[in-house]
Amino acid sequence: MTILRFRIYWEDDDQTYRDIEIQGSQTFLDFHQSIVKAFEFDGKHPASFYESDDKWGYGRELNSEVMANKKDAPALSMVKTPVSALIALPDQKFIYVYDPAKKWTFMVELIGVSKEETYRRGVPLYTAQRRNCPGTIWYKGVAVDKIMEIEEKV
Repeated sequence: MTILRFRIYWEDDDQTYRDIEIQGSQTFLDFHQSIVKAFEFDGKHPASFYESDDKWGYGRELNSEVMANKKDAPALSMVKTPVSALIALPDQKFIYVYDPAKKWTFMVELIGVSKEETYRRGVPLYTAQRRNCPGTIWYKGVAVDKIMEIEEKV
């Protein structure tokens, strides 16, 4: 069993991140759901992964709303694509965009690969974090003007 460990950075603050471990055979939809849970988003919005190069350029898209992979389609399906299928480099990178209207953008980088015969923890597994993402407050139902009011007092 191959376990892939990723670090997911918030684009606006690289000190805001989560580390997630996932089996290579699990799909990008499983990965998407673990990111939503780790950053405490509501999960009601579409999302996309994009293959990326070392300069964080956008490549081929994997979309949460595409249900099947079709030849010459503009986007792959998160539902049908295993994570390991798109791992070509030891430091593979992806860009993850949650809620295209708000454009919550995250940089996703492979930081470790483990080949364990028996993995004792459930995967996907959210293993580390640093700082809370400001968007999680908004998505949990606190009005934006309330956030501004709180920030002004600090």
